[in-house]
Amino acid sequence: MSAAGHRRRQPRSRNETDDSSVDGSDGAAAGGEGRREELAAYRGALAANLLLNATWSWLFWRSRRPWLAAAECAVLTASSADLVRRTYRLHRGAGAALAPYALWCGFATVLSAAIARLNPGARGGS
Repeated sequence: MSAAGHRRRQPRSRNETDDSSVDGSDGAAAGGEGRREELAAYRGALAANLLLNATWSWLFWRSRRPWLAAAECAVLTASSADLVRRTYRLHRGAGAALAPYALWCGFATVLSAAIARLNPGARGGS
């Protein structure tokens, strides 16, 4: 019992006690082959998202192609929304915490397109 005299609820699953379960480093065997496949797909989606995130910076700042960067940012937004969905399936709290990232990516897409529009002479522009 807690100090206030209430019984503490015991966690029902490993996911309620261990946020590291999202990476699946030690929980894949418990869920069987389907869980392993889901975690492998999750890792692939996360790696793709990280690559897209790094690519935007290169396209925008290094190659100075704002329209291409804006298009790539739209793909990053879709990837981020997918990553939120996958994360939520594995751990609801982590998925909810990641949702603002997908929203930020959407805002960054709009901002990138606006910058491209304001710089018509930049390479990759119209």
